[in-house]
Amino acid sequence: MTPDASTLVNPVRYLMQRIRPRSNERPAASRLTTPKYTSTSTSKSADTTAPASILDAYCTAFPTAQNALDIFANEWSSQLPAAWNDLQAGSIPLFEDVRIAWGLAELGGIDGQDVLELGPLEAGHSYMLEQAGAATVTAIEANTRAYLKCLIVKEILGLKRTRFLCGDFMEYLRHDPPRYDFVLASGVLYHLRQPVELIDLLARVTDRVLVWTHYYDEEIIRSTPHLAPKFPSSETIDYQGFRHTLYRQEYAEGLAIQGFCGGSASYSAWLNRADLLNAFRHFGFRELRVHMEQPDFTNGPCLLLAARKGK
Repeated sequence: MTPDASTLVNPVRYLMQRIRPRSNERPAASRLTTPKYTSTSTSKSADTTAPASILDAYCTAFPTAQNALDIFANEWSSQLPAAWNDLQAGSIPLFEDVRIAWGLAELGGIDGQDVLELGPLEAGHSYMLEQAGAATVTAIEANTRAYLKCLIVKEILGLKRTRFLCGDFMEYLRHDPPRYDFVLASGVLYHLRQPVELIDLLARVTDRVLVWTHYYDEEIIRSTPHLAPKFPSSETIDYQGFRHTLYRQEYAEGLAIQGFCGGSASYSAWLNRADLLNAFRHFGFRELRVHMEQPDFTNGPCLLLAARKGK
């Protein structure tokens, strides 16, 4: 889930480059602390030819929530909840996602519980988790643009029980994190290079997990012109006694999209359906319920999985 390298190194610099005044006015003189000098220049084009400066990072319009959203204008995926329909962001209803509603009901709810969310993107599901009564939500996002968008949403919607962390959730899970009552891993498994490791790590921190993911189907992928070239190879490996096949998926031209929200490398690895379900069983999730499966989904076969450890 990575933008270009310069963005990763300095997200603040990226943010300042993205903010633009909503008018042609500079910040008011009262904001400046330098002395006022009288110029004898007769040039009338100095303002229009001057190079970009720190002043370009200022917003001189009346303070609004829309100003904050417009820092990432044309990059939002999510449509805000109905109560904020006067604000313009994206178009996908991730703040009112029926997949999450089903999964929470299927797995017994989260009222008063501690939740871990992997890859919150734009905080749509984080909002739903708070609405469902979670006591705490720890949401970890590696894409620095997405992380900043989560903070904007947190401010606009007034999220109180969600803490957003900027970094790699795999590293977090590898370093002895606390246990959680519930884990949400929507749209992340197929962006990893070692997806089975994530399933193993999830089994160490929770008994219940909701996963939405793509999976590999040879017949469907090979017969779909826009998908086939993205999968050039595969390899069979063993992880913790579980033998499975990884199908390499190349992001290719997707890496050039400003709103890219994939993995942190130029490629990821998909599992086939059987390996996906068997991996959860191998690491102790005995109760599996598949819902909303779409083999013909435009971006590749996908399913929603509610997994619970048996007693």
